[in-house]
Amino acid sequence: MKYMTQQVIFDLDDTLVHCNKYFDLILGQYFELMTDWFNEFGPSTSELRNKQIEIDVHTVNTSGLASDNFPKSLIATYRYFCAKYNRPTDRFQEQQLHKLGLSVYDQEIEAYPGMVETLDALKQDGHHLFLYTGGDDTIQQRKIEQMKLDAYFDDRIYIRQHKNVEALENILTTQGFDRKRTWMIGNSLRTDVLPAVTAGINSIYLKQQNEWSYNLIELEQEMQQAVKTISSIHEVPPVIRTATLQKL
Repeated sequence: MKYMTQQVIFDLDDTLVHCNKYFDLILGQYFELMTDWFNEFGPSTSELRNKQIEIDVHTVNTSGLASDNFPKSLIATYRYFCAKYNRPTDRFQEQQLHKLGLSVYDQEIEAYPGMVETLDALKQDGHHLFLYTGGDDTIQQRKIEQMKLDAYFDDRIYIRQHKNVEALENILTTQGFDRKRTWMIGNSLRTDVLPAVTAGINSIYLKQQNEWSYNLIELEQEMQQAVKTISSIHEVPPVIRTATLQKL
């Protein structure tokens, strides 16, 4: 069966490959350290977590998806509680936290189940595939190389430190995308869905069970109706096939 050729843009982290679970793993170790260091003052894990999230989201809003944001948020949270309990900071402990935070990028990259099958199916249907991801170029390129994703995306890969409405609009405009035939697939309401709907392209929201707080925003009802929500990457080809058949 022949489908109308589409331009399909994929997010990378927590759409094609795992990401959040590695941050959660490191945060688990972080909270253990913090609970031990501040044991006499008794802050709860929930209190520690909420402050780290608050600082993390603020940092990303300010400086984008830079790799040092995460270790910085761990140290800033540590300093906050030191000040709160009038406890002196310790340089060695801060160095330990910096190293711990950066270790999240040393984890072995793991694809989501169905990644290869999904990309193969879309490629076989004749669609043009693109990759659009946020973060440091070196780190994201390493993931792409480990997963051999250039076999699907070739040079159609865009890496941006600030992944927002302006960044996507710039890509769509400068690369001459046909917006009626363009799709954005991603797990972030903030950096994938909102920019896509704002730009007037099709959007598929891959809702994950465990999502980074920064990615979660409230969409206006009109925007929600323009988005197709799925819970597995396996659902992408059928959604696009149904939509393209209807347009033939």
